[in-house]
Amino acid sequence: MGTTCLMHNSCLCTMEQVMVKEYALAIGGMSCAACAGRVERALMAVPGVERAAVNLATEQAHIAASTDLDALVAAVQKAGYDAGPLQQAKASQAGLPEPWMLAAGAALTVPLLLAMAMGVMLPGSLQFALATPVQFWLGARFYRGAWGALRARSGNMDLLVALGTSAAYGLSVFELSRPGMPTLYFEAGAVVIVLVRLGKWLEARAKRQTTEAIRALQALRPERARLHPDGREVSVDLLRVGDLVLVRPGERIPMDAIVVEGETDVDESMVTGESQPVHKAPGSAVTGGAVNGDGMLVARVSAIGTETTLARIIRAVEDAQAGKAPVQRLADRVTAVFVPVILGIAVLTFVLWWGSGGAWEQALINAVAVLVIACPCALGLATPTAIMAGTGAAARYGILIKDAEALELLHGVTVVAFDKTGTLTEGAPRLVAQRSFGMADTEALALGAAIQRGSDHPLARAIRVAAGEGAPAQLDELRAVPGYGMTARGLAMGNAALMARYGIEAPAPASPLSTCAWLARTEPAPALLAMFEFSDTIKPHSREAIERLHALGIRTILVSGDTEGSTRAVAQALGMADFRAQVPPAGKAEVVAQLRGEGARVAMAGDGINDAPALAAADVGIAMGGGTDVAMHTAGATLMRGDPRLLVDAIDISRRTYNKIRQNLFWAFIFNIAGVPLAALGMLNPMLAGAMMAFSSVAVVSNALLLKRWVPTSARPR
Repeated sequence: MGTTCLMHNSCLCTMEQVMVKEYALAIGGMSCAACAGRVERALMAVPGVERAAVNLATEQAHIAASTDLDALVAAVQKAGYDAGPLQQAKASQAGLPEPWMLAAGAALTVPLLLAMAMGVMLPGSLQFALATPVQFWLGARFYRGAWGALRARSGNMDLLVALGTSAAYGLSVFELSRPGMPTLYFEAGAVVIVLVRLGKWLEARAKRQTTEAIRALQALRPERARLHPDGREVSVDLLRVGDLVLVRPGERIPMDAIVVEGETDVDESMVTGESQPVHKAPGSAVTGGAVNGDGMLVARVSAIGTETTLARIIRAVEDAQAGKAPVQRLADRVTAVFVPVILGIAVLTFVLWWGSGGAWEQALINAVAVLVIACPCALGLATPTAIMAGTGAAARYGILIKDAEALELLHGVTVVAFDKTGTLTEGAPRLVAQRSFGMADTEALALGAAIQRGSDHPLARAIRVAAGEGAPAQLDELRAVPGYGMTARGLAMGNAALMARYGIEAPAPASPLSTCAWLARTEPAPALLAMFEFSDTIKPHSREAIERLHALGIRTILVSGDTEGSTRAVAQALGMADFRAQVPPAGKAEVVAQLRGEGARVAMAGDGINDAPALAAADVGIAMGGGTDVAMHTAGATLMRGDPRLLVDAIDISRRTYNKIRQNLFWAFIFNIAGVPLAALGMLNPMLAGAMMAFSSVAVVSNALLLKRWVPTSARPR
């Protein structure tokens, strides 16, 4: 039992819960979906494991567990596979199978194949000499995998190939030992081994292309940084928050930082997907990995290590690619019973052919064909390769999809709910009018700046900008009231709902397009002190994004905490028929829940702390670039730029990815559904069965790679 501690009256925690860690393991020896399923079950059987996901395409396992790493590695090894920490595996990765092994195997097999095709009978001893190295040298990996499966009392692709080719080889040896003119099948086993090994090699090469997005992002990390003012070069690992770095023209910015000297245009395309250089001046934030233009910069490091924007992007993409989409569960259920069923069909094929008067040799060859063609590789690769290609393509254009489930859910979204400020508008309102009651305008403005001193709300920033650079007055008991405003001792500033709490009637703004904030004294007698009116501008591409969503048949709704007049004006300008105004944070989540209760699949787009409850309540939360960390952590997808068109692009890549998953699963099932009966009926020889099996895996991966061509509308030249 773990030590129990009392956190508060309703919350108990145990040491086991506190000690849960995330592990990433590299898994070696997996050959098909059945292998991935067996590793997953072995990990889940370890005491203390809460979650385990094994990805065949990346050959990785991601585990949440309160146990130690050694117990997890031991469980995988007991199941018949190799395992080790991911970072160590990356450092010692041997790469692709040796091409010369395939060439040598092909050189030994081609004479057997040509002789069969030309009707020439090679001497049995020569066929034996050519086939034996292929069977036991090139085919050694199948025997190792099959032995591991048998030890675990399970089955996989290696077992099917090893049984099938060994049967063909063993039958040939038996025939060779008999007197007379033997019928040999050495070429069948040899060709199957060469084709399957070739298919696995091509498959591995294709899978590497699906991880290009990760490698491209990792390549953005500079290794060296130049310190200011002495210009000394150091490893970026030695940088600390607050260090000053010098960035010369054309160099990559070493870490996230704030510009303190110089002006330049920075290329952030590989980080945010923005094709146009972004101007930077003192006070601007710059992202590690971005390329400096033609200006010299001095910048103060603001984040290092895993907290940098680039590191978070890489982690988000890796997590999404490591995840398992709900649609994969169908393939998992099938492959869990696939190999035992195929072994039963192969035995039945042999019995029926031999029992119906056929030669036992032909019965065995037909059973071999069943074993060879019925490989669940394509089923295991259908979903993860499409997800890897889709999330990689999205990340290249500044769309970070948190996990595979979010990617799958996005394709079926029927309603998109938008926050207003910072999502569809620029989020940089400015003070355009002020009315004061019983005090000077300058005094009211200074008091408003003082009470908003600790707030990051766009209206708070606008008040502080209007008040100027002077030091604001110091107020006691400052407190944020999420969705309403700020309070201090004897003062309150916020929206009309906050004023209503104190029995104060908030006068209407002069313009229905304005967003307002009211300043009031709350004690001893509540009284209105001032009203501030702000104007915000709609983002240039907001209307285009709304029109594209409507063209896709997706309903849109504007949900804002702002006044009804301001919210209606923005909705009408954007062509949105539905809007909800003066909605507090909890109310936004209630609106989302109501929409879901009506049967809609809802995506919520927002950028602030106030939007976090609604982002969590939606089927898919979408955080806009430049938003708060809370919003980005809550959301299922993050748009690295504040361009609303990226939301439409996120839905588009989700739909395309889901279509690829369905296509891949369809072809994977078709290969098996059509191939197994043909082999059982004697219409496929083992060599053709092997070629079809290898082709199915390569075809599935290649189909997924077509997603790499995807270019979003928002990335096209303006």
